[in-house]
Amino acid sequence: MKATEKMYRFTDYYQNEVTLSFDDHPFSRSPKHVWVICCYNNKWLLTKHKERGLEFPGGKVEENETAKEAAVREVKEETGGTVESIRYVAQYVVDGKGGTIIKNVYFAEIGELVKQETFYETEGPVQLARIPVNVRQNMQYSFIMKDDVLNHCMAFIGKECQEDK
Repeated sequence: MKATEKMYRFTDYYQNEVTLSFDDHPFSRSPKHVWVICCYNNKWLLTKHKERGLEFPGGKVEENETAKEAAVREVKEETGGTVESIRYVAQYVVDGKGGTIIKNVYFAEIGELVKQETFYETEGPVQLARIPVNVRQNMQYSFIMKDDVLNHCMAFIGKECQEDK
């Protein structure tokens, strides 16, 4: 991944104000939410949320847990994926109608997928060779995938999930 000091401001799918930064934890050292862009066997690993649709795994940081630990746990719970390596990518803040949310974004390489009894609020893992360019119009995808956080993070990560790394 390449280093950058860029900050982006835009509105999300629900017209909330979003500020995204690739600096090291610019908004909070201990954010309460995580989102993990996952790669497994040279494909993107998403989960199918029962209500929202396709999205990368993520969720809330639990008490006595770091954001990175939460990211690893959420990947396991929602996909059955065992994280082989994980790196901080960015942090963003959403100023929404219900309050402010600060979320870390990670990139994770998955070592293996394990079949589980439950995938909690999701229907389990979904692998894609590529993420469609215009997900905003695609009703299969969660609102989480429909703003510029995904676009900027994917550009920052580059082609790390392809065989020609």
